[in-house]
Amino acid sequence: MTGVHEQEAYPVRVVAEELGMPVATLRSWSQRYGIGPQRHRSGRHRLYSRADIDVAARMLALVRAGASPASAARAVNPVSVVPEPGHGIDALLDAAFHLDSPRVLDLLESQLRRHGVVDTWDGLCRPAFAQIVTRQGQGEACTDVEHLLSWAVINALHRITPAPDRVARGAVILACAPGEFHTLPIEILRAALAEKGVHADMLGASLPAAALRAALERRSRRSTAVVWAQSPETADPGLLAVVGAESVRPAGPGWSDAGLPSGTRVLRTLPDALSELRSPGP
Repeated sequence: MTGVHEQEAYPVRVVAEELGMPVATLRSWSQRYGIGPQRHRSGRHRLYSRADIDVAARMLALVRAGASPASAARAVNPVSVVPEPGHGIDALLDAAFHLDSPRVLDLLESQLRRHGVVDTWDGLCRPAFAQIVTRQGQGEACTDVEHLLSWAVINALHRITPAPDRVARGAVILACAPGEFHTLPIEILRAALAEKGVHADMLGASLPAAALRAALERRSRRSTAVVWAQSPETADPGLLAVVGAESVRPAGPGWSDAGLPSGTRVLRTLPDALSELRSPGP
């Protein structure tokens, strides 16, 4: 890029352009993990040195290879303190069981700012949901708590996750299979992709196969559609025939390899999906 290597210090927008990532993501890395300018003069904007850019570039390479932002930050800058998530499960559940949605949102947003989407989901949200399911299995009536927590997670993700640059064009479409209304998993995926600089368009719950095909046909370039199915009842292999198997990535526990076209890969975990979709295409 012209002019970048001729300077001694670089503003965040120049660095983001050189690395090919959103400015908002680069700023969040600096705030959450200390991956940013290490020298700062009072009254001046923070500027990146070439060494700072090299650290950010190594972190970006790890993230694009499938690492979570927090683990990548620890790998490239082990002297910085990146707290581990998971210590607020009791507080989160206490707030959720009291239906204290403002408190739930505060706790989630704090964790997302500090740890990012993947680590917050794996270290805090998934264990909290697991405990709710266990209590439901023991006969406790807490479906309302599960719904409140799901709502809060989605809202916190919308508030905290950096928005893609205006010029970004999505090469990924996220939708639930016809009859499937569990949108939380694709909301998590959308936010995790956004942290990696990959923009995804959300089409939501129970999208008819014909509508998904129409959405793909509207694109001027090839796109990938991730179709979530929570249960076998909503995972219809016939959808791939209608839409085009080469354009669809089935995702979720509902899909079975049986009945799918040969070579179709089911995205069963969040790391699987992030690794598959990390390159948005030309």
